[in-house]
Amino acid sequence: MSAEPQIAQRPPVAYAGLPLTVTMASFPAAIDAGFPELFGTLGQQGLAPAGPPFIRYHVLDMDGEMEVELAVPVAGEITAAGRVRPGLLPGGRYVTLLHTGPYDGLVAANAAVQDWAAQQGVTLESSPDERTWPGRVEHYLTDPSAEPDASKWQTEVAYLISD
Repeated sequence: MSAEPQIAQRPPVAYAGLPLTVTMASFPAAIDAGFPELFGTLGQQGLAPAGPPFIRYHVLDMDGEMEVELAVPVAGEITAAGRVRPGLLPGGRYVTLLHTGPYDGLVAANAAVQDWAAQQGVTLESSPDERTWPGRVEHYLTDPSAEPDASKWQTEVAYLISD
């Protein structure tokens, strides 16, 4: 279940990111290994998350390879270590959608945002072929280890608007 899309102004967000090249088949395993690595690096540097974790989608090819970043907002300065790098999610106007339910509903939630934007005449910031996205993210608002009922998980899908 997803709510109606909204438009929200967002500030830039500094984050610690773990860049990955994955396929749809390898994505779940990469997430399962990557987030512990990312949070481990934060702990080693004495940094606490400044918000919920997210995945930033840089290049999407659902049938091929995707370039993504597993990310966590930070209030302090993250130092590059291992595969973890500092990053900055651009500020600006975003179309957002709150999805409640299992992660397998996120493909439909992303499609709903894109359809809504097209119907409203809102241009999402991407390359002409819609493969490269400077501000396409999914914020994971619910920690599955704290809430095992997947029907209650909340994920915010957000797309930077081209101004």
